[in-house]
Amino acid sequence: PISPQYIQDLISWSAIGARTTESQTHREMSSGLSCAVGFKNGTDGGLTVAVNALKSVSHPHSFLGIDAEGHVSTVSTSGNKYAHIVLRGGNGKPNYDSVNIAICEQQLEQVGVRPHIMVDCSHENSNQDPALQPLVAENIVNQIIEGNTSIFGMMIESNLNAGNQPIPENLADLKYGVSVTDGCIDWETTQTSLRQMHKKLGKGI
Repeated sequence: PISPQYIQDLISWSAIGARTTESQTHREMSSGLSCAVGFKNGTDGGLTVAVNALKSVSHPHSFLGIDAEGHVSTVSTSGNKYAHIVLRGGNGKPNYDSVNIAICEQQLEQVGVRPHIMVDCSHENSNQDPALQPLVAENIVNQIIEGNTSIFGMMIESNLNAGNQPIPENLADLKYGVSVTDGCIDWETTQTSLRQMHKKLGKGI
């Protein structure tokens, strides 16, 4: 967390994972980044840690970091107004439906944070099945068409080829274009999903 601001000219968006959202170090760092930062809800599906993170990130902080010349220094921030929540489901349950979106909006407004919501179409929101991501995306698009204004984006885990693979001892055995982390949909499926979303949103807006 000490170096990200030094390379900020290379980064347009950052994400803080579900297991790191509660980290004070990452909250302080995010308050000074020159880009939008998404905080995922907790692995248990709860929103509290992410909501508290957004409240913290919106305020000034001081911490040990690196200045523009690459020297270790005390960094003082003014808060990040572009931080937002990323809903990824949790504890085996999704949280992208309209009811959960409304609950999220309510909790953010209660702490004075403007509801800006991104939906992660993977993880528990797809029941850990990457092939279901386009269905989640379709649901999100329908919510936007029906008038939701807090959802501004979504995440889809995509690669050239579908699925995932373990990293073999012999790296020459790696399958080209297949994820070595979470399972993904392939590029053809990604293109189809994006085109369908564009077509529906074009009519609905």
